[in-house]
Amino acid sequence: MTNSYAIAVLPGDGIGPEVVGCALEVLDAAEQRFGFSTDRSTFAAGANHYLETGELFDAVEAQLRDKEAILFGSMGDPRVTPGILERGFILEMRQRFQQAANVRPVRLYPGVPTPIAELTPERCEMVIVRENTEGAYVGRGSTVHAGTPNAVAMQESLNTHAGIERVVDFAFRLALGRRKKLTLCHKTNILVAAGQLWQQVVTEVGARYPEVEVDYVHVDAMCFHLPLTPERFDVVVTDNLFGDIITDLGAVIQGGLGVATSANLNLDGSAPSMFEAIHGSAPDIAGKGWANPAGAILSLALMLGHLGEGEAARAVEAATVEVLGSLPSLAGADMGASTSELGSRIAAIVREGRADTALVPDSLLGVLAGMAPSRLAG
Repeated sequence: MTNSYAIAVLPGDGIGPEVVGCALEVLDAAEQRFGFSTDRSTFAAGANHYLETGELFDAVEAQLRDKEAILFGSMGDPRVTPGILERGFILEMRQRFQQAANVRPVRLYPGVPTPIAELTPERCEMVIVRENTEGAYVGRGSTVHAGTPNAVAMQESLNTHAGIERVVDFAFRLALGRRKKLTLCHKTNILVAAGQLWQQVVTEVGARYPEVEVDYVHVDAMCFHLPLTPERFDVVVTDNLFGDIITDLGAVIQGGLGVATSANLNLDGSAPSMFEAIHGSAPDIAGKGWANPAGAILSLALMLGHLGEGEAARAVEAATVEVLGSLPSLAGADMGASTSELGSRIAAIVREGRADTALVPDSLLGVLAGMAPSRLAG
C-alpha cells in the first residue's frame, strides 16, 4: 500500500516561492523514486495576501490543522510594518500549534566553504534546540508616553516550568541518541529568575538521563566558542531569543543562511509540525535566480524524515550536499547556476538514484527519527 501524506505548502514572500518551488520539484522526484505520494494544499499567506485581505494566521488555522506537516518558504516584505507578519502569522502558528521545539542542525558538509579557518566537517556537527513558544516571543509588552522624551517601553519574557521541561526532555532524548552531551545556553548571572528556572529544570530532567553529560555556557561565551571550537557541542538547548541569535551564527559557520534549515516540532502529534529554511524573504534578490534553494530542500528532507520516509529523506539530503559541494559560491550570481537550475540538478540526482548517502553517514534524520510523533501517530 502506497503511503500518502497531506501537507500544506506556504511559499510566502520574496524568494520563498522560488526556493519552495525547487523543494517541490525535488519532492516530485522523491515520490517517483521511493513510491509514496503527497496531497498538497498551497496557501496564499504572506505580504501580498495580507495587503489584499488583511488576513493573517486566523484565516487558515483550521485548514492547516488538518495537515500532517507544513512546508514553509519565507515571510516579510518592506511594504508591511515589521512585526505584523512575524507576530501575526509565524509566532501565532508556533504557539497555537504548540510547535514547542525549534530544531536547527549546525553541520558543515563536505566541500562546503566556511569562513572559519581550518574548520573541518568532523569538528562541526551539532544540533541547537530552541524553546519555540515562550520567552520574549510571547509578544507581550507595552509603551507609555509614546512619542515623547519620557517614553517607557516594557517587554515581557515568559518562562514556565512546563514549557521548559518539554523542550529540555526532547533535547536530552536527542542527546541520548547522539554523542550523549547536552549544553544549556543561557545568561544565569544576569537573567537570574529565568536562568534559575532553566537550570533547575535541566537538573531535574537530567536525573532521568544519567548517561548524558551536562554542560553550561553563558550565551555571550557561546558566541565565542561556537565558531572557534564547535566540536565542544553536541546538543545545545536554549531559550527562544538566545536560540534565534546563536543559530544565525551557526548558519554562518556552516556556510551561510542559504544552507541552514529548521524544524518547528509539535512534540505530541496534536498539530502539524512546520519545516523551513532559516533565511528571510530577501526581497532585494527576489526574481533574480540568486537564492540558494538548499535550505528549503534540506527542510524538505527533515519533513520527509519526520513523516517516516527515511530513505527518501536521506537521498534528498545527500543529493543536496553533492550539488552544494560543486558550487563555486553558495549565494548570488556567483553560484554558477540559477535557483531553479540548482533545484533541477538536485531533483535529477534523487530521481535517478544517484544520491551518494555516504556523504551524510549521520543524516539529518538522526535529528528527528523517533523523536517527535507525526500526525500519523496522533
